[in-house]
Amino acid sequence: MKLTQAQMDQFERDGYLFFPGHFSPPEIKVLVDEVPALYAQRRPENVREKTGDVVRTNFAAHMYSAPFARLARHPRMVEPVRQLFGEPVYMHQFKINGKQAFDGDLWQWHQDYGTWKNDDQMPGPRAMNVAIFLDEVNEFNGPLMFIPGSHKLGVLEAAHDTSTTSYPLWTINNETIRKLVDRGGIVAPKGPAGSMILFHGCLVHASSSNLSPWNRVSVYLSLCAVSNHIRRFKRPGYIAHRDFTPIECLPDDCLHMDYDVPLPWKDGTPAEELQGNLKAA
Repeated sequence: MKLTQAQMDQFERDGYLFFPGHFSPPEIKVLVDEVPALYAQRRPENVREKTGDVVRTNFAAHMYSAPFARLARHPRMVEPVRQLFGEPVYMHQFKINGKQAFDGDLWQWHQDYGTWKNDDQMPGPRAMNVAIFLDEVNEFNGPLMFIPGSHKLGVLEAAHDTSTTSYPLWTINNETIRKLVDRGGIVAPKGPAGSMILFHGCLVHASSSNLSPWNRVSVYLSLCAVSNHIRRFKRPGYIAHRDFTPIECLPDDCLHMDYDVPLPWKDGTPAEELQGNLKAA
C-alpha cells in the first residue's frame, strides 16, 4: 500500500490519516475470533482495569498468536509508515486495547512519543501508531479524540500519572489542552470494524470511558524507524520491545492464508522480557 502525495500532505498538516473500512469483514473476523482466548489467559501481557477483571490492554499478542503475528506483518499497516519515514521499521509496541462495554475506562490526554521518550529514551519522534478497529466505533463507545495539528508543537510538558487508571501515562494538563483545542479543535474518527487510523507519535489524543453496551476493541501497531530504536529498557520487553529487526511484510492476503509465522512466546513469556531497568545493548 502506497500513500498518495495528497495523503502525505494531509498527514503532515493534521498528524493523522483515516481509512474507513480498510480491512474486510472476513479479515476482521479472523482477529475478533482470537481475542476472547487472549483476554482469558492469565499472562502478564494482559493489563486489567482497576475495577473488576476486565482486560484494558493486551500486549505483544503477535509473539504468541498466529493471526496477530500475521497482522503485525501486514503491508497495509506497515508500508505507509515505512514510506513516511523512508527507512525500515521495527515493532516498538503491539497492543489490543479493550475498551469493553460498560467497563472500558478513559485514556487521558497524552502524546505517545512523550512516554516513548521519557520511559524508553527513544531519540526522536520517528515512530507512530497504526490502529485498526475490531468493532464499529461510534460517538458512544469511547472513540479516539485527536487535536489536529498538535503534532507540530513537538514534545509538550507532561506529568507522569500513575493513579488515574490502571496504566501509567505521561499526561498533559487541562490548561494546555484547552489552548490546543482553541487552536486546532477536536476530531473523533468513527467508522465500521476494519477501519484504520495512522497517527503521528506527537499527536495529542485521548478517549473517554465506554458507558455504552458496545465494545470498542482496537489493535495498535507502534512502528519505529530502525535508526531511532530505544536506548533504555526501563519497561518490560513485552511493553517496549528490544528486538530492532526490520519488519518483513507478508503478502496482502495474509489474514486469509495460513502463512507460517514465528511464535516465540507461545509457551510463555521469557523471563528476561518480564524485567525492566536493563541496560540497552
